[in-house]
Amino acid sequence: MIIDTDMLDSLSLSAAASARRRKNLNFHAGDLAPCNRLLNAIEPDSYVQPHCHLDPAKDETMILLRGRLGVLYFSESGEILMKAVLDSACGAYGIDIPHGTMHAVVALQSGTVFFEAKAGPYVPIADAERAPWAPREGAPDAFAYLESLKQAFEI
Repeated sequence: MIIDTDMLDSLSLSAAASARRRKNLNFHAGDLAPCNRLLNAIEPDSYVQPHCHLDPAKDETMILLRGRLGVLYFSESGEILMKAVLDSACGAYGIDIPHGTMHAVVALQSGTVFFEAKAGPYVPIADAERAPWAPREGAPDAFAYLESLKQAFEI
């Protein structure tokens, strides 16, 4: 399978048409695979609740393929500790997020796609891994919170 413009375009169109405004394409065989490898297309109005992966094997690597992606690290109380913009035009291509790090990503440009890899098997985010100070996906205040995260990247 070749990762090319047509694949990224198709995935971005699927993300734009989805209710969550993001779409992944898995390269691993299934949820039980020992390594999860996938493309993630995300649109600027997609909300990813800040979370961490508590499993010591679940460090997460993201490599930007196109677009602009904002990455945020948070304190236990929700204060932004670090922010980075992945943008190939600026020479920032990826990030490795250590397990236990509270983080979120925000698309800063339509058509953003990144490659993600982390240890399997796939396990949905547990309540203990969700930021208690951030709204859950689909909550009435999630969009306003997403907008506040994006404002952290405005100059």
